[in-house]
Amino acid sequence: QVQLVESGGGLVQTGGSLRLSCAASGSIFSIKTMGWYRQAPEKQRELVATITSGGSTNYADSVKCRFTISRDNAKNTVYLQMDSLKPEDTAVYYCNCNLVTFKTVWSTFDFWGQGTQVTVSS
Repeated sequence: QVQLVESGGGLVQTGGSLRLSCAASGSIFSIKTMGWYRQAPEKQRELVATITSGGSTNYADSVKCRFTISRDNAKNTVYLQMDSLKPEDTAVYYCNCNLVTFKTVWSTFDFWGQGTQVTVSS
């Protein structure tokens, strides 16, 4: 059983900062890519940022130079530092982990967190 627990969302004013955390726990052999996605009301879920086990990062154009993704492999945790927040960043943010676990066989699966609300007021 694998669980992803997110924290760090909240309400912030335009230009402010927030830091999201997502900790993975359970029967995990290894974690490959970790990432953050977001979904605003009446919009599709979109990629925000990802980071590989080797530390390579990828960002949506809309958040480049404002958001920073990082991970602590020893803690199975991924972070998203969000600076210079804008009202258009308002969304539910979801953590995603692509990891190796046991479900009848050892294999790679995608897991999602429960989501954390980020609201940026103008």
